[in-house]
Amino acid sequence: MEIAIIAHDGKKADMVQFLNKNIEILHKENIKIIATGTTGSKAEGAGIKVKKLLSGPMGGDAQIAARVAEGKCKMVLFFKDPMSSHPHEPDINMLIRICDVHNVPLATNEATAQLLLNAIAE
Repeated sequence: MEIAIIAHDGKKADMVQFLNKNIEILHKENIKIIATGTTGSKAEGAGIKVKKLLSGPMGGDAQIAARVAEGKCKMVLFFKDPMSSHPHEPDINMLIRICDVHNVPLATNEATAQLLLNAIAE
């Protein structure tokens, strides 16, 4: 199963901590992780294996949306920072829309992401 991870700058540390907390589920369920570039680099720095795409503002959000549309990516964990503005907001909205169109689970915060991973583990 392929899961995408994305995190805004203010949430990247939270994403890495979340992945480390759930590393057993990720390994047990043989989950392949793809990530936008900077988020992927942070995860790699913590020893987590990921396939890095472009950074979000440079097209990484669109690359992940394409994988969702193609049926390759089955879940998106996107830790959004609601307290800051993002110049690539149209790309973010497009990714959310594509997940909705293709009925792909999308978590935009840690609590929802945890529920999704717990559901996979059961």
